[in-house]
Amino acid sequence: MSDVRQMIKETRSAVATAFNAGLTMLYWNIGKRIHEEILRGERAEYGQEIVASLGRELAKEFGRGFEEKNLRRMIQFAEAFPNEKIVASVRRQLSWTHFRMLIPIEDPLKREFYAEMCRIERWSTRILQELIDSMLYERTAISRKPEEVIQHELAILREQDRLSPELVFRDPYVLDFLGLKDRYLEKDLEDAILRELEAFLLELGAGFAFVARQRRIQIDDDDFYIDLLFYHRSLHRLIAIDLKLGNFKAEYKGQMELYLRWLDKYERQPGEESPLGIILCAGKKQEQIELLELNRSGIHVAEYLTELPPRELLAERLHRAIKTARARLEAYDTKTEVDT
Repeated sequence: MSDVRQMIKETRSAVATAFNAGLTMLYWNIGKRIHEEILRGERAEYGQEIVASLGRELAKEFGRGFEEKNLRRMIQFAEAFPNEKIVASVRRQLSWTHFRMLIPIEDPLKREFYAEMCRIERWSTRILQELIDSMLYERTAISRKPEEVIQHELAILREQDRLSPELVFRDPYVLDFLGLKDRYLEKDLEDAILRELEAFLLELGAGFAFVARQRRIQIDDDDFYIDLLFYHRSLHRLIAIDLKLGNFKAEYKGQMELYLRWLDKYERQPGEESPLGIILCAGKKQEQIELLELNRSGIHVAEYLTELPPRELLAERLHRAIKTARARLEAYDTKTEVDT
């Protein structure tokens, strides 16, 4: 009997998924049709009258789901996602409610980022809203890149279901759930993370699995300890995390490189990629980090916030950081082209 119940549940789930996917494409096609064949070239007032009239007619025949306000959402849907291929690729994982959350996002790359991450990570609508509110896109490493780099990374994700470290790593990490006061030691920070491990894993992002705390490694006659060690299922890599109280210092690079090379030599399993490192600091100086070219060593430096600032202040700070990082990257690329 348990097999029969499972068959019923699986069939119902498959039917529901197919129905929702079909409904999503129907809404997209309706919005596209109205936008291209009815509204294009018409005066705004006349266009509103047409949509209102069409909504009344369709609602009488097919129900309230096709009223004027819902038709307008469908039009917005087709405008926000003009590429049918993208909609078709995510429609089985994203419900109409998911799309309604994504439609108001004005930046097309930001909107596509959330759609693709939602598809591959299977975020619920609740999780999606929380991550949008936490400004996840602005806090990922990829948001600091030029637009063509972002488009390339998203294309790889869409076509190969392959995450890159730039899509996974964030900066800053918001650790306000740890409840730390003004004064604390590195051990206090580590203890708080382990105590709130579930919340910390959510902030790190989907795919992280906890491996060890204070992982002891022996090199020659010296003992070293990796603060936190994780494994990322999608990246197929070990991730070492080093916790620092103050601002980033240049010597942290050598310490993390030592950890990563030891992990690569002794802990890396067949089929895995090279380990990566995250240095979590209370503060950092961006130019120093860029000059050290830490990304070439597989090291990501990020700040952590033990208290979440007002959203407006965080937004301003992140957008300023993105603008500065992109300007420096483009200046570096220009200089490289001139030198060659």
